[in-house]
Amino acid sequence: MSTPTAQTPAAKQPRALPLRRQRQFPNVFRLREFPVTAALAVLVLATAVVNPLFLSPQGLKDLMLNATVMVILAVGQTMVIVTRNVDLSVGSILGLVAFGTGAVFAGAPDMPILAVVLLGMAFGSVLGLFNGLLVTLAKVPALVITLGTLYIYRGVNNAWAGGTQYFAGDRPEAFGALSVDTFLGIPMITLVAIAVVITAAVFMSGTRSGRDFYAVGSDPEAARLFGIPASKRILTAFLVNGALAGLAGVLYASRFNAVGATTGSGLELDVVAAAVVGGVAIFGGSGTVVGAAIGALLLNTITSSLTAIRVDKFWQQAVVGILILAAILIDRLAGLRRARNLREKEGRNV
Repeated sequence: MSTPTAQTPAAKQPRALPLRRQRQFPNVFRLREFPVTAALAVLVLATAVVNPLFLSPQGLKDLMLNATVMVILAVGQTMVIVTRNVDLSVGSILGLVAFGTGAVFAGAPDMPILAVVLLGMAFGSVLGLFNGLLVTLAKVPALVITLGTLYIYRGVNNAWAGGTQYFAGDRPEAFGALSVDTFLGIPMITLVAIAVVITAAVFMSGTRSGRDFYAVGSDPEAARLFGIPASKRILTAFLVNGALAGLAGVLYASRFNAVGATTGSGLELDVVAAAVVGGVAIFGGSGTVVGAAIGALLLNTITSSLTAIRVDKFWQQAVVGILILAAILIDRLAGLRRARNLREKEGRNV
């Protein structure tokens, strides 16, 4: 009688380990970032089959350079959207800082590049802080507030710039080299974007303040009841978003040949699209900066790949629109599925 008792745990133990390993595998496919990453990989491979030059060293460098500014903007926008808000003024902030960068170098060409970067981020953070104060103090939806500041900042840029433009020859050679020089084949400004993504990802997932952003976006009233300073977190999100838009403005001035009154026009919609396509819930509370960065890379790759295979620009915009609708639909279906599973689990526990 003792023999069966000794063999029973030994027979069950080997079966438990493979089951545990099998459950770890499907979890990868459940990540919010998986669909957009898979779509990016399929798009790149399909385009490379049609046009082999698409994956040439220069082609890859162009892909990274084209996505750099959008990736940085998408990271900042994600922080705001996660708190159940949105910032439509980022394109105007970028334009102001980019033109200001040109003006600074035109007046003081010997100013250190790092000082100009910090100055641009400080300028952007002030503009972002203004947005945050209006949203938290006036208790008006961020969509309305930032739509207003979009036109205010754009108007200031138009009045400041007028017909003036600053070109590549007006900036120091070392500043322009940031978009030319590479490290291990990666452009220097792209390395800056990667550092921003990593830093923001660690902050959002590894710190209490970052996790508070999700709590505020999921249920602001419940967050306040739990002692989370919701207004302070929203203000922080707008400030950081403004600082990153300022950084993107400085890098934009390095990347492109000219900056002027219209620099950054229309970028705000592309940034929101990148975040949504990357799995960030438009109603707040979920999503990651990594997913938003991949979404930005995907949207830029779509434009580059369709151009490489000579598809009309109208269809490029149509594809982006379809992606946005698909991302929202998938997020909605996933939310309904999670709610159903939760109800079933609660029913079993009763």
